[in-house]
Amino acid sequence: MLLDFEQPIASLEGKLIEMQKLAAESDVDVREAVAALEARIKALKKETYANLTRWQRVQLSRHPDRPYTLDYIEGMASTFVELHGDRTVGDDKAMVGGFGEIAGQTVMFVGQQKGHNTKQRQYRNFGMPNPEGYRKALRLMKLAEKFNVPVVTLIDTPGAFPGLEAEERGQGEAIARNLKEMFMLKVPVICVIIGEGASGGALGIAIGDRVLMLENTWYSVISPESCSSILWRSWDYKEQAAEALKLTATDMHKAGLVDGIVKEPLGGAHTAPEQMIETLKNTLVKTLKELSAISAEDRISQRIDKFSAMGVVVE
Repeated sequence: MLLDFEQPIASLEGKLIEMQKLAAESDVDVREAVAALEARIKALKKETYANLTRWQRVQLSRHPDRPYTLDYIEGMASTFVELHGDRTVGDDKAMVGGFGEIAGQTVMFVGQQKGHNTKQRQYRNFGMPNPEGYRKALRLMKLAEKFNVPVVTLIDTPGAFPGLEAEERGQGEAIARNLKEMFMLKVPVICVIIGEGASGGALGIAIGDRVLMLENTWYSVISPESCSSILWRSWDYKEQAAEALKLTATDMHKAGLVDGIVKEPLGGAHTAPEQMIETLKNTLVKTLKELSAISAEDRISQRIDKFSAMGVVVE
């Protein structure tokens, strides 16, 4: 799948393939031309991805070939045992989690899961958890606390499921309880936005000692499309909405709302999934080591202070 702003790059890459094919089928020496074109493609990529608009980064965050939560877990963890159910209603397929081992350290993974095809997307409810999904997440986090195991949450959701039945089962209460309980978890908590981070659906598993964002992700109270539909009664102004929301990783880090940005491969995580997974793994290992050196009481205190300091009050 090609995005609009990637068309010029794709055009040059097509010419490169034709040139390489010509060289293979004939005795014509095109090595210099190939090298020049490769350099041109690399320069164009660097220029393009260094100057993306906020809406273009939103588009990258939604690319269907990006790794999802289970892709990261399976790629990072040498072993993974998935756990199911909230012990009250059922097992929400949009929220996954379980014990995994990463670089010799057992951690509790929790995250929203989307699907790679239409059938999987329907099965995972497009990554939009119901209340039982958030209660399942909290159950797993409390289980991790019981066994003194760090928690790693992977956030990728267009929002919590907004259906009537979700509200009837206490969607708001489930998310609010997660916020309260995550502040007080005695184990290290690392939260990583790997795709979309929309509204309370993302925040419900995003209270941690370190909140990180991948380079081409977004984190906001509302999606650009929904913001556009409220302000302009149309989705046609989603680009302007994205600019106004300042929802990119750079914006969030500058505002002090996240603690760090994880670099993606040139072109986005979907262009080199294995490299992206390895980069995130190394970041998690390093961060877990830093957090394990801090006492539980200090971690909780710092966690509360960090979130309490967010925002601006004008009297």
